[in-house]
Amino acid sequence: MAKIGIIFIFACTNEKEVITMKLYIKPFILSLLFVSGGVRAQEDASFIPPFDFPIVFSGNFGEIRANHFHGGLDFKTGGAIGKRVRALADGHISRIRVTHGSGYVLDVDYDNGYSTICRHLSAFVSPIAERVKKLQYEKESWEVEIIPEPGEYPVKAGQVIALSGNTGYSFGPHLHLDVIEAATGEYIDPFPFFKKKVKDSTAPRAEGFMLFPQPGRGVVNGGQKNQNFPVKPEKPITAWGVIGAGIRAYDYMDGVRNRYGVRNVVLEVDGKEVLRSTVDRFAYEENRYINSWTYGQYMKSFIEPGNHLRMLHASNGNRGLIEINEERPYHFVYTLSDALGNTSKVRFTLQGKKTNIPPVEHREKYAFKWDKTNYLQEPGLELVIPRGMLYDDVWLNYAVRADSGDIAFTYQLNDTRVPLHGACEMRIGLRRRPIEDMSKYYVAGVTARGDKYSVGGTYEDGFMKVRIRDLGTYTVAVDTVPPEITPLNPQQWGRTGRIVFKVKDRETGISSYRGTIDGEYALFGKPNAVNGNLVCELDPKHVKNGGKHVVEITVTDVCGNRRTERFEFVW
Repeated sequence: MAKIGIIFIFACTNEKEVITMKLYIKPFILSLLFVSGGVRAQEDASFIPPFDFPIVFSGNFGEIRANHFHGGLDFKTGGAIGKRVRALADGHISRIRVTHGSGYVLDVDYDNGYSTICRHLSAFVSPIAERVKKLQYEKESWEVEIIPEPGEYPVKAGQVIALSGNTGYSFGPHLHLDVIEAATGEYIDPFPFFKKKVKDSTAPRAEGFMLFPQPGRGVVNGGQKNQNFPVKPEKPITAWGVIGAGIRAYDYMDGVRNRYGVRNVVLEVDGKEVLRSTVDRFAYEENRYINSWTYGQYMKSFIEPGNHLRMLHASNGNRGLIEINEERPYHFVYTLSDALGNTSKVRFTLQGKKTNIPPVEHREKYAFKWDKTNYLQEPGLELVIPRGMLYDDVWLNYAVRADSGDIAFTYQLNDTRVPLHGACEMRIGLRRRPIEDMSKYYVAGVTARGDKYSVGGTYEDGFMKVRIRDLGTYTVAVDTVPPEITPLNPQQWGRTGRIVFKVKDRETGISSYRGTIDGEYALFGKPNAVNGNLVCELDPKHVKNGGKHVVEITVTDVCGNRRTERFEFVW
């Protein structure tokens, strides 16, 4: 163990070394090192709550989100912004940011071995608020970052450090709180710090389960497609060969309607444990493994070979996959529990029924292996998927479409989305060039309904080059249309001291914006990324109060299309 301990200490000094270590040391060893030490540290450390009113959560740690885990706790603030956020212990402010994604953000390093990130704030407090605003004007940018010296902004437990809000990508007033373990740099579940302040007797509940017959190796009800079932199936279920199971379930808390992620899930078959998941910590680079662990909102109870998520523990020697090879009933039991020990169970039975299992039919060039580098070369298409980007073998349902007026062929890499663990390079050749300005071209993803969305890309030697994170359907499109700018309630600007524009781009999205008032820079920002409005709070230090003014706003999209609008107002 001493040798392992030395490796652990060395590895944690550098992010790249942590990633390298995880590739070569078995996940369960890392879990033992990190989790056992982390549990003891959490028991020894203490935090006070961020608010002086009763704790209620709108979201918990590890909830399933698109391409990532929810990294912290969401504290309700009674539907209001401006609630005073307190320091949880003694420490210092280590990072200050304003971003479109998380709004006003404050990082605090505490003396007890943890740091926190407070997101979606409405405001900083003095003197940080003044420093941030000064920097925004100096850089002429809403988005700014400050890294203070360790002794610059010390804090004491209970000290007000910010005001809660609804900024960034936020659907309502709340405080998002991440807790990070300094020794490992990992996101950990903050709930144990506050569980004594929470009363909850409601257990998690399942809404259904899904069975995953493995391609060419298993069948369910005679078929090889994934099938979902209610918690209490109306008809018997038959299976044969190798299958996986998954469950859709949520946790609940007393007195609120919100639903949360389930912390602990255990699957047993015929009384023997098959797999357990414990959502209590993850490293940032593990985030996209959620695409392998989940299928929509179903949590898989098996581990794909390229999934190295440490919160999953298989104990049946087959990565949690179950082999149905006897004509008898197989009894499945799911146990769901939360951090306070509230527990529920789900039981169902599969009847083994000997069935012919057809092999997977495929062309070798479209069979991608999870443990190899894969190449796809077709007329006008080049794709490279390095080793480590796939979670399991994939048999592509490849197809190509062409219309006479298209800029490029439309390439269906697969008929359903296959997530990749990282960005992979793809090149699509142009069939024709309707305009000469190559900055107006972009690679477009195509949905099942035929709608297009921008993936980006740059032109190079007759090809559009882009990095993709999903195997889906792609083509090339042209964007020559500038964004739209709409003033919202301009007759109210003078009374409210607040200028608001709604901006929209229908193809590649907004890249940048800049506003002036009477020819001088005006601080416009995007306080809430959900509605996307650009807002300027009029400041008498920068705009003279009492008279007519001209506001000019310029918005540019990703392909460089620009629109400028001017409006007059009195303030």
